[in-house]
Amino acid sequence: MRLTVLPTADLGRDGLRGLRALLDAAFPADADGTGGFDDASFDHALGGVHVLAGPVHDPVGHAAVVGRRLLHDGVALRTGYVEAVAVRPGLQGGGLGGLLMAEVDRIVRGGYRLGALGAAARAARLYRRLGWEPWRGPLAALTPDGIVDTPDERGSVHVLPVDASLDPTHALVCDWRDGELW
Repeated sequence: MRLTVLPTADLGRDGLRGLRALLDAAFPADADGTGGFDDASFDHALGGVHVLAGPVHDPVGHAAVVGRRLLHDGVALRTGYVEAVAVRPGLQGGGLGGLLMAEVDRIVRGGYRLGALGAAARAARLYRRLGWEPWRGPLAALTPDGIVDTPDERGSVHVLPVDASLDPTHALVCDWRDGELW
């Protein structure tokens, strides 16, 4: 399947609507209305580049790479943070996620010192198979109240070192944002 890589600015209104529809379908809310793909998570996927499978206005697969700064051992690392990896239900498990992530790998390795993502449990195996490593050290976030530990994220945060030297005895600290920090 042919992939298209576009910045958010080039998605247009129809592309944004199609992307949101895909993400809502791929991450449905639970019966009690919890979960799902909320507005903050959608916002996290914007402002970078999008890897799309299928028509831009009606994609069947998506992954975004957005720029973030992760602090590690006194260095603010230029990080390609992966967001909103999704494949339309019915097409999941057929290799499209791996195809999307191969292009993400190219983007991260070509423009960042580090790749990072927060993996849902059901997707962690895919990321590990593609060379992403679970972060084994402490995790924290730079918040308006200072640096706050985020131990609940342990095991879900994965990294793809490009040229960054990482020491798991030191914390990996993400920048502040609304919604899920990682």
